[in-house]
Amino acid sequence: MGIRKPRRVSVFLIPETMATQWGSGSHNTEETVTRILVIDDEEQMRRLLRYALERAGYEIIEACDGDEGVQCYRTAPVDLIISDVLLTGQGGFETITALRHEAPGIKIIAMSGGGYLGDSDLLDIARQLGAQRTLQKPFELGDLFATVWEVLQGSDA
Repeated sequence: MGIRKPRRVSVFLIPETMATQWGSGSHNTEETVTRILVIDDEEQMRRLLRYALERAGYEIIEACDGDEGVQCYRTAPVDLIISDVLLTGQGGFETITALRHEAPGIKIIAMSGGGYLGDSDLLDIARQLGAQRTLQKPFELGDLFATVWEVLQGSDA
C-alpha cells in the first residue's frame, strides 16, 4: 500500500492582467507585503510559483523540502504556506503537522500532482491535517491566485 505519484509536466503562461487582477500582495492591515513560503522538491514548480506570485505582488520564500520549510518558517514567519504533499525527506503530511504544531493559526495550501495512500486521496488527507485549501496539479494560475486570495482573506469556502 504505497503512494502512487503520476508524473506530469505543466507549462503556464501568465498574462500581466491575470497576475495583477488578484491584488497587490498587500493583504495585511499595515500595507506590508504578504510573505508566502513555497515548499516543493521540484525546482521548476518553485520557480513557476515564485514568478507568478511575485508578479502579483507577493514576497516569496522557497524551500526544497519539508525540513527546510519548517526551518524557514522558524527563522522568518510568513503569512501563508503553499506546500507540495509529496516531498523528499520530511514529507508534506509531516511538514503540515509540524507547522500546525508550531503555529496553529498558520494558513496552508497543499498541492499535489495526485496519488493515493491506500484508498485515500492525498489532498483529502492534507485537508484533514489542517490545510485550508488544496490544489490539484496541474492547475490554472487563475485558480492559484483565487485560492491564495481566499485563504489570505480567511474565506471558508
